[in-house]
Amino acid sequence: MEEEIKIEDDFTLIRFQNDSSEPFFAQHEIGTGLIQFHFGIKGNAKFLFNQGNYALELKEEKSLLLYNPQKELPLNLELAPNSWVISVIVSIKKFHALFSAEADYITFLSPDNKDKKYYNEGNISPSMAIVLSQLFHYNLHPSIKNLYYKGKGYELLSLYFNRTEDPNAEQCPFLIDEDNVLKIRKAKEIVIANMAEPPGLQELADEIGLNLKKLKMGFKQIYGDTVYGFLFDYKMDFARKLLDSGSYNVNEVGLKIGYSTGSHFIAAFKKKFGTTPKKYLMSINANV
Repeated sequence: MEEEIKIEDDFTLIRFQNDSSEPFFAQHEIGTGLIQFHFGIKGNAKFLFNQGNYALELKEEKSLLLYNPQKELPLNLELAPNSWVISVIVSIKKFHALFSAEADYITFLSPDNKDKKYYNEGNISPSMAIVLSQLFHYNLHPSIKNLYYKGKGYELLSLYFNRTEDPNAEQCPFLIDEDNVLKIRKAKEIVIANMAEPPGLQELADEIGLNLKKLKMGFKQIYGDTVYGFLFDYKMDFARKLLDSGSYNVNEVGLKIGYSTGSHFIAAFKKKFGTTPKKYLMSINANV
């Protein structure tokens, strides 16, 4: 699904959410003089250009900034299964006004670069991750929705360009939250690294230094799923990639991701993809 929120003239926010097991495609015409910010919250996405002959990948916890004053850059998005992206589209005129006193601070607004195209990939900082999560888990009264998104949209841009951000700085208003976000990310990395034998929730909470309640709530807020729900999706996607490689049979793949019996792996795979691993392999081979 996608939701487009017009915050102001020349300032639009779009939420893309694909919770299905199939890729999702979206297209938007975007004129010249507009800057595009794209944020990968979960999963993977691709932006396709020149009739699909050129693609830019957007991975989880990464951002892309796209700007080309010479030609239109239509938004052609291929969103992988179980992936979320937030895009912010803002005109160069409005954007320049935000930074007019400090135009040189933003590299691509400097006089030397103002007519050059500009593509940049960056990391999503912990404080940006919090704002992006809030944009996805909006639950306030509909009457203030636009005001809420407007505030969060500007907050996101200010954090994007906050080059001196230091998660350990005393004056940082997100200090507690940022620390927790880093711990939640560590929890995600731990369960992925140990997906065949993942730790229990209490053990995981102890390892990252959060109590159980904060681990559960924080993980759901940032990744949109429970720890084990996220891990299940990750394991199934990983299993599919192993099958795609052609290097492993069904039993070997099941063992690699932690299923001691083939029947349990087959049932899990079918729950996720609606077909058995064997039938999936046959469909791949049939298309070769």
